[in-house]
Amino acid sequence: MKKIWLKNYPEGVPEKIDMSRYSSLVDLMQEAFSQYPDRPAFSNFGHAISYAELDRQSATFGAFLRGELGLQAGDRIALIMPNILQYAVALCGVLRAGLVAVNFNPLYTRREMAHQLKDSGATAAIVLDNFAHTLEQAMEGTDIKHVIVTRMGDMLPGLKGSVINFVVKKVKHMVPDWTIEGAIGFKDCLQAGSRHELPETELDHDSLAFLQYTGGTTGVAKGAELTHGNMIANALQLSAWIGDLFEFGEEKIITALPLYHIFSLTVNAFVMIHFGGENILITNPRDIPDFVKTLKKTQWTAISGVNTLYNALLNNDDFNSLDFSHVKFALGGGMAVQRAVAARWKKLTGIPLIEGYGLTETSPVVTANPLTIKDYTGSIGLPVPSTDISIRNDEGEEVAVGESGELCVRGPQVMRGYWNRPDETKKVFLKDGFLRTGDVARVDENGYAYLIDRKKDMIVVSGFNVYPNEVEDVLAHMPGIVEVAAIGVPDKHSNEAVKVFVVSKDPKLTEKDIIAYAHENLTGYKVPKHVEFRDELPKSNVGKILRKELREAQLPQNHGGN
Repeated sequence: MKKIWLKNYPEGVPEKIDMSRYSSLVDLMQEAFSQYPDRPAFSNFGHAISYAELDRQSATFGAFLRGELGLQAGDRIALIMPNILQYAVALCGVLRAGLVAVNFNPLYTRREMAHQLKDSGATAAIVLDNFAHTLEQAMEGTDIKHVIVTRMGDMLPGLKGSVINFVVKKVKHMVPDWTIEGAIGFKDCLQAGSRHELPETELDHDSLAFLQYTGGTTGVAKGAELTHGNMIANALQLSAWIGDLFEFGEEKIITALPLYHIFSLTVNAFVMIHFGGENILITNPRDIPDFVKTLKKTQWTAISGVNTLYNALLNNDDFNSLDFSHVKFALGGGMAVQRAVAARWKKLTGIPLIEGYGLTETSPVVTANPLTIKDYTGSIGLPVPSTDISIRNDEGEEVAVGESGELCVRGPQVMRGYWNRPDETKKVFLKDGFLRTGDVARVDENGYAYLIDRKKDMIVVSGFNVYPNEVEDVLAHMPGIVEVAAIGVPDKHSNEAVKVFVVSKDPKLTEKDIIAYAHENLTGYKVPKHVEFRDELPKSNVGKILRKELREAQLPQNHGGN
């Protein structure tokens, strides 16, 4: 049968990357420290730290972890922070100390945080004080021995940092009371770390860099073991994809997705470190008016985000008045980019919304559209260099070109396995080394992949497969609809029926209107049988609509069709 992982790379993009360029992520960082010492590396709340300062502060923090706390290479440390400068310093310091970073969503519940602490075996944690109360509740029964607590303004200069800390705690009351015996302040760590030398740690491509936990949507959250080699591979794959579009030492990327998320961690943090660029950190991207003010103050050249983030920006009047002449590309991932959102983005900014695809287990990027495309394609693009993709049926056999099946991937960015879960690891790897992604896709004769949907999200109506992405994409074009999500609900006649949840800006829009519009654009069995209007849809902290929560909310109800 004809192989369908075709090598149809854009002009100038190599088929393979040179993995020997860096022995570890520390190698990659140190190159940037030496080549761009005076360039800004990360900025937040209007204050930037240079690569030289990032070098100095991260070395000091790493020296504290090894010299003062006595942590050893390979120990796990929990990072529980949003996008603030301290995250960047801690991240680089942890890796330079030969430790393993375990990223946490700081909005985790006590149960979620406790599970990840116990599962990872983390012995230390650094947490923003806003979330220290959750950590306090979650620590019991874990291996945590050391806790470092930082405040929002701890790396901001002088009065500015003090004012932000005061406002966050005393005015906005965003810091619940907490008591953690022996907790150390972040500033005290840096002071104490200056008394120690950062020991040299031998790291290579096989050294573990991250335990990056999956969202747990298919069961208990699992830690994907991402090595230094995995992360270097994806950073170099993306850098090759970008090619001459970026100038070394000159670029500025808007980092609104949290750096604890694998998409932002690789695409923003490490790719920009490779280019000597600046990450403009957005701490609270849900505050769209304040977010837009930040965009207005700087000549940013790139942005990454999820569909809902772009949609929210497009619905802000001030965003519509910005100057986009300096923007080189906008990358969409994490969830499907809707054609209606992509069309509005292109019309306003003059640049296409480039869609890519990846997952935590692949560090994350597997495919991307060429950055030279002029318009939204509906495709998730071509495999990045050194990457093979294949479409398989349920028996693991390859299907013909154009047929749909499970998307499988093989490449140097694919994880080593799941932490302490050999059985789960075995389930997702095929005998020829391909990783099963759990996503349904097809590949055309030119090698472009098209994502159809998550297998677990598929709706079965009278034996016909209905993919929520398709229903959502159609309804997103309907005037008056701001956001939409589709799920399957039980139906006594057809097994399942389509239900959509709609956020509308038109108070006159009715269920009947939406169903009529769907009838005009979708085959009968795909048309929603139920419509529920909501003020907002549940989202993860990175802005992905949580279909799982919508499904769970329907369980007590009986949607038996008439």
